[in-house]
Amino acid sequence: MLIEALLAVTFLSAVAVLAAPEKWAAKLAAALSLLPLAGSLLLYSRYDGAGNALLQSGTPAFETTRQWISFGEYALQWHVGLDGVSLPLVALTAVMTTLAVVTAWNYIDDRRSEFYALLLFTEASLFGVFAALDFFVWFVFWEFVLVPLYLLVAVWGGPRRSYAAIKFFVYTNVASLVLFVGFMLVVFASPVESFDLAAVAAAVRGDELTTFYGLAPDTVTTIAFFALFFGFAVKTALVPFHTWLPDAYTEAPTPVTLVLAGVVTKMGTYSLLRFNVTMFPETTREFAPLLGALAVVTVLYGSFVAVSQQDLKRIVAYTSIPSMGFVLLGLVTYTTYGLSGATFQMVSHGVLIGLLFLAVGAIERSTDTRMVDKLSGVASEMPVTASLFVAGAFGYMGLPLMSGFAAEFFIFTGSFQAAYANAALITAVAMFGIVVIAGYLLWTMQRVLFGPYAVDTDAAVADPARSALAPGVALVLLAIGLGVAPDVFMGMIQDSINAILGGGV
Repeated sequence: MLIEALLAVTFLSAVAVLAAPEKWAAKLAAALSLLPLAGSLLLYSRYDGAGNALLQSGTPAFETTRQWISFGEYALQWHVGLDGVSLPLVALTAVMTTLAVVTAWNYIDDRRSEFYALLLFTEASLFGVFAALDFFVWFVFWEFVLVPLYLLVAVWGGPRRSYAAIKFFVYTNVASLVLFVGFMLVVFASPVESFDLAAVAAAVRGDELTTFYGLAPDTVTTIAFFALFFGFAVKTALVPFHTWLPDAYTEAPTPVTLVLAGVVTKMGTYSLLRFNVTMFPETTREFAPLLGALAVVTVLYGSFVAVSQQDLKRIVAYTSIPSMGFVLLGLVTYTTYGLSGATFQMVSHGVLIGLLFLAVGAIERSTDTRMVDKLSGVASEMPVTASLFVAGAFGYMGLPLMSGFAAEFFIFTGSFQAAYANAALITAVAMFGIVVIAGYLLWTMQRVLFGPYAVDTDAAVADPARSALAPGVALVLLAIGLGVAPDVFMGMIQDSINAILGGGV
């Protein structure tokens, strides 16, 4: 019942903060956010690595199964559990939310109780997405995430907050509808009389689907695969479904961007692994060249568009898109290295993108601008903030001993090993994206951070308070820690990935 306890503590913390007086909200939220963080560390310490939830031979850790609702021949279950893929993302969610709460001390002055309560409510919903093993439970938490995020962007966001919030909500809601239809198609074409993910996965992998409304089983499988892929691709912000991302990241306040970029896009990549790759291995292999090409387009498009941006926050936002392309590249390899690297990249990307957004937020608050052509030599006045940006940028470039290097090394190793046509060529082209990323990040640092100091503002430009810098320092240490000792998560990830692959490759 540890997962239920984690969910209950986080939900009750959100309610307590909502009911608290405004003047206590910030400190109370920070204190209460430590409870789910401690809970996630407790789960990590007690994880036994028993296996993967979606295969017959595996047993998820901390599993709970209870009959919930029955209607007709179908039954809904409260079924939750964790494996080596989902537990690192639960830990990432707890870390990023705590850092977002601390960061918000320096950004949010209005309606604090509501703001911090919505952050904690988002955290609880994300825990549910990563822990759910029944489609109905998973879908409820998936939809719950949208509401607080919409409000956080629409109420506390920038000048175009309404446009960005509505666009984010419409995109992800349409995606949810399509993926829901895709999953229902599989359930109704199978002999399974529940929405349990393990049971549905076993039916699909065992070729138990039957004709549904005149559609042959192979057609049902293909339609369901692409319906689910569309839904998750929108959430992941793969090209061409990415256009909500730059607007939402740019208009959201920095603490919310931390959660959006650090964790929310991982809902899509995690679900691609949990649903598409795990349930439809043959379809994944069949369309791997197409999906690999889409990954390359995502990497190169995001990289080149970032070069053309003048808004520092939009540069970082577009920097996020190539990383999601690398994750997709790893997922379609269907190898231990590729899938493990993709999962590790989800955690690494959350840490590094959060670090970059924190640095950009600090620069904007001190200089009152994010325009690259109005910033120069910032490092001379804001050395600590500049150091945080440099650390995040080098992590993104894949500097050895940082988390990005380990993630990309595993992804590219697995991608070169992949059995689909032209895998080596696709991998080589995708690797060119790293060169582009390194180029524009170095160019951005050279223009904004270094050179003669010239910032058009009457205010004193200086590093923010220690409380504002502490989350960035924590993320730097985390990025280095994961880079030096990737096995902190990689061991448990590979165990579960091998179970997904049916014994390893």
